Amino acid sequence: MRTRLLITLLAVTATLSACQTMTPEERRAADEQRCLSYGFRRGTDGFATCLQRIDLDRRAESRAQSAELMQSMAWDLNGPYIYRDHWRHHH
Repeated sequence: MRTRLLITLLAVTATLSACQTMTPEERRAADEQRCLSYGFRRGTDGFATCLQRIDLDRRAESRAQSAELMQSMAWDLNGPYIYRDHWRHHH
Protein backbone atom coordinates (compact mmCIF):
# COMPACT_ATOMS: atom_id res chain seq x y z
CA MET A 1 0.00 0.00 0.00
CA ARG A 2 2.83 2.42 0.78
CA THR A 3 4.38 1.61 -2.58
CA ARG A 4 1.16 2.66 -4.27
CA LEU A 5 1.18 5.93 -2.32
CA LEU A 6 4.79 6.58 -3.29
CA ILE A 7 4.01 5.96 -6.95
CA THR A 8 1.04 8.34 -6.74
CA LEU A 9 3.18 11.04 -5.14
CA LEU A 10 5.89 10.66 -7.76
CA ALA A 11 3.34 10.86 -10.58
CA VAL A 12 1.76 14.01 -9.15
CA THR A 13 5.15 15.60 -8.56
CA ALA A 14 6.16 14.89 -12.15
CA THR A 15 2.88 16.32 -13.44
CA LEU A 16 3.17 19.47 -11.36
CA SER A 17 6.79 20.05 -12.29
CA ALA A 18 5.88 19.71 -15.97
CA CYS A 19 3.30 22.47 -15.52
CA GLN A 20 5.90 24.81 -14.06
CA THR A 21 8.32 24.89 -16.97
CA MET A 22 7.32 28.49 -17.76
CA THR A 23 9.02 31.34 -15.96
CA PRO A 24 6.74 33.90 -14.30
CA GLU A 25 7.60 36.34 -17.09
CA GLU A 26 6.68 33.80 -19.79
CA ARG A 27 3.43 32.98 -17.99
CA ARG A 28 2.54 36.68 -17.73
CA ALA A 29 3.29 37.21 -21.43
CA ALA A 30 1.11 34.20 -22.34
CA ASP A 31 -1.70 35.50 -20.11
CA GLU A 32 -1.47 38.94 -21.69
CA GLN A 33 -1.54 37.41 -25.16
CA ARG A 34 -4.61 35.41 -24.22
CA CYS A 35 -6.43 38.53 -23.00
CA LEU A 36 -5.40 40.40 -26.15
CA SER A 37 -6.80 37.54 -28.24
CA TYR A 38 -10.13 38.01 -26.44
CA GLY A 39 -10.18 41.61 -27.63
CA PHE A 40 -9.10 43.42 -24.48
CA ARG A 41 -6.64 46.31 -24.74
CA ARG A 42 -3.68 46.85 -22.44
CA GLY A 43 -4.21 49.48 -19.77
CA THR A 44 -7.98 48.99 -19.51
CA ASP A 45 -10.00 47.70 -16.58
CA GLY A 46 -11.23 44.85 -18.76
CA PHE A 47 -7.66 43.76 -19.49
CA ALA A 48 -6.76 43.82 -15.78
CA THR A 49 -9.91 41.84 -14.95
CA CYS A 50 -9.05 39.28 -17.64
CA LEU A 51 -5.56 38.79 -16.16
CA GLN A 52 -7.02 38.51 -12.68
CA ARG A 53 -9.52 35.87 -13.74
CA ILE A 54 -6.82 33.81 -15.43
CA ASP A 55 -4.76 33.96 -12.22
CA LEU A 56 -7.75 33.05 -10.04
CA ASP A 57 -8.57 30.13 -12.34
CA ARG A 58 -4.98 28.89 -12.12
CA ARG A 59 -5.07 29.07 -8.32
CA ALA A 60 -8.42 27.26 -8.14
CA GLU A 61 -7.04 24.50 -10.36
CA SER A 62 -4.00 24.20 -8.09
CA ARG A 63 -6.23 23.91 -5.00
CA ALA A 64 -8.38 21.27 -6.72
CA GLN A 65 -5.31 19.21 -7.64
CA SER A 66 -4.01 19.49 -4.08
CA ALA A 67 -7.35 18.39 -2.61
CA GLU A 68 -7.48 15.47 -5.03
CA LEU A 69 -3.98 14.41 -3.99
CA MET A 70 -4.85 14.64 -0.29
CA GLN A 71 -8.00 12.59 -0.81
CA SER A 72 -6.06 9.99 -2.74
CA MET A 73 -3.43 9.80 -0.01
CA ALA A 74 -6.07 9.45 2.72
CA TRP A 75 -7.76 6.68 0.76
CA ASP A 76 -4.48 4.83 0.21
CA LEU A 77 -3.53 5.02 3.89
CA ASN A 78 -6.84 4.46 5.65
CA GLY A 79 -9.54 3.61 3.16
CA PRO A 80 -12.37 6.05 2.49
CA TYR A 81 -12.40 9.19 4.62
CA ILE A 82 -15.89 10.33 5.52
CA TYR A 83 -16.70 13.70 7.08
CA ARG A 84 -19.58 13.81 9.50
CA ASP A 85 -22.23 16.48 9.14
CA HIS A 86 -21.35 18.98 11.88
CA TRP A 87 -23.58 21.75 10.54
CA ARG A 88 -27.04 20.55 11.40
CA HIS A 89 -29.80 23.08 11.72
CA HIS A 90 -31.61 22.78 15.06
CA HIS A 91 -35.05 24.32 15.69
